[in-house]
Amino acid sequence: MGDSANSEQVCRDRCASRRSVVAAAGATGVAALLAGCQVYGEPSPPPVGGPSGSSGGAARPVARVDEIPVGGGRIFAAERVVLTQPESGRIRAFSTVCTHQGCAVDQIAGGTINCPCHGSKFAVADGSVVAGPAQRPLPELPVRVENNTILLT
Repeated sequence: MGDSANSEQVCRDRCASRRSVVAAAGATGVAALLAGCQVYGEPSPPPVGGPSGSSGGAARPVARVDEIPVGGGRIFAAERVVLTQPESGRIRAFSTVCTHQGCAVDQIAGGTINCPCHGSKFAVADGSVVAGPAQRPLPELPVRVENNTILLT
């Protein structure tokens, strides 16, 4: 009988109880569920640079200056960037991710960058909110022009 009592004590010290296993499984499930959630109104900006999201010092060519209309802009969905030219020769770059609920903007018209989901509009000049429900401007992305080529840096 001494061996049985000793075995039970060893198991209590080493073995996971059903309660601890169930608690751990539940905590893991909750963590996985929360990892997939997005907090509305706080979308993350798109990665800039290579596939890993780090720029690594390399700039990516996106378009030529003459492809971006003066007073307007163009959306590059694959790159998740909006390029605008508010005045001749002045290029600005913004994320395509709307700051309201993370939808992708899909149109530029009448001096605004427009989101199809809830009607938010952003100024082509600086990405500021022209019409809500968004309350924050589009995140600006670093850009430079070399030899008529627009580069995301």
